[in-house]
Amino acid sequence: MNQPRPRVVIVGSGFGGLFAAKALADADVDIVMVAKTTHHLFQPLLYQVATGILSPGEIAPATREILADQKNVRVLMSEVTAVDLPTRKLRAEALGNVTYIKYDYLIVAAGAGQSYFGNDQFAVFAPGMKSIDDALELRARIFGSLEVAELTEDAEERKRLLTYVVVGAGPTGVEMAGQIRELTSKTVAKDYRNIDPREARVLLLDGADRVLPPFGERLSAKAKAQLEKIGVEVKLGGMVTDVDANGLELKYKDGSTERIEAGCKVWAAGVQASPLGRMIADQSEAQVDRAGRLEVEPDCSVPGHPEVFVVGDMMSLDKLPGVAQVAIQSGQYVARKIAGEVSGKPVTTPFKYFDKGSMAVISKFGAVVKMGKLELTGFVAWVAWLVLHLLYIVGFKAQVSTLLHWIIAFLTDSRAERTTTRQQMVGRLAIQQLGDNFKPTITASLDPTQVDQRVGEKNRREVRPQEL
Repeated sequence: MNQPRPRVVIVGSGFGGLFAAKALADADVDIVMVAKTTHHLFQPLLYQVATGILSPGEIAPATREILADQKNVRVLMSEVTAVDLPTRKLRAEALGNVTYIKYDYLIVAAGAGQSYFGNDQFAVFAPGMKSIDDALELRARIFGSLEVAELTEDAEERKRLLTYVVVGAGPTGVEMAGQIRELTSKTVAKDYRNIDPREARVLLLDGADRVLPPFGERLSAKAKAQLEKIGVEVKLGGMVTDVDANGLELKYKDGSTERIEAGCKVWAAGVQASPLGRMIADQSEAQVDRAGRLEVEPDCSVPGHPEVFVVGDMMSLDKLPGVAQVAIQSGQYVARKIAGEVSGKPVTTPFKYFDKGSMAVISKFGAVVKMGKLELTGFVAWVAWLVLHLLYIVGFKAQVSTLLHWIIAFLTDSRAERTTTRQQMVGRLAIQQLGDNFKPTITASLDPTQVDQRVGEKNRREVRPQEL
């Protein structure tokens, strides 16, 4: 009688999870990838979806399509809500369906969300930049501010609506601020009659003393100068202490405060690892850091549980940054380790990260690149940024489509993806207001045990958990 092959369960379809699955293509294992979305998200380009350059499909291709030819993978859309280390079992839920999934090996690559440093109420007025939903909501807010400004005759209100504030001067914040400035000063400059979008204010805020701190003083200074050249106001050394519907408040290191009235706020400061990290820590010898990342062994395993691995943004190891390359390399390493153990050729060397450098685009034809001792700025850095990001977009179809959109955006100053809807703007907040009792199902029912609340008992059904 043939023994069943070891089952590797991968939680998350981001860089860590996807590259781990691909690296196990030839291993003698069965893989179950479970993720709360049906797509693999190229998160570094979310700001281009938010500012109308790219469509969601170009940076978020379907995970099933990517892995369609890899026969040892099964893909499930479900959100893991519980982990039971002693029984090696997960609980996952999606649209009213509960599934229990057993594993022999577990790779947790659930990534990280936005952190508001204990002020989660800020999210109501300043969405983050961690998902397609976030990007589409921000697109609706960015263009919506222009539309409402066109309607008002109140000069002060128009000024407020045409003020955009980006909090956080890391790569995401820098790139977002630069694109909003180019959008208002070029793309839509001639599209309105009652307002001049070129008069919009774009501010970039950070509590640090420079933008892009990991890039070093020289590149940070270059990036700041380039931002200011295109019209972005950079305010450093100030912490955001409050955010409301009409603006936000800053407190500087010298104790002074400032109020900024703004119609559109974007939060690009700080990350918080998936709560799965703390669930695992509560059942093991592992600890979590302030950002919720799980402290792992040198081989990315959980202390006391060599069958459980944590990779990417969820792991805390050697002070590695939460960037795509760390997720890719750690996912591939863990896959090699599992494949080696299954084949009887164990991998005994610890995980070692190879830093391929950091990049950030400031504006059209302007970027900064740091690769070891090599530092590039301007057009050469911008081309390097384009090439590298294009290579890491998954799928030839998405690469070609992205390249065409970039040609349109960078050669003509126009943007093909400017469509917004009211649902994009209010959907997240509407779901929050429904409260914890709201459980979406495929029929959109508030009650997941009932197909249609309008019909009656004959359509009431019981949801029975299934086990894989």
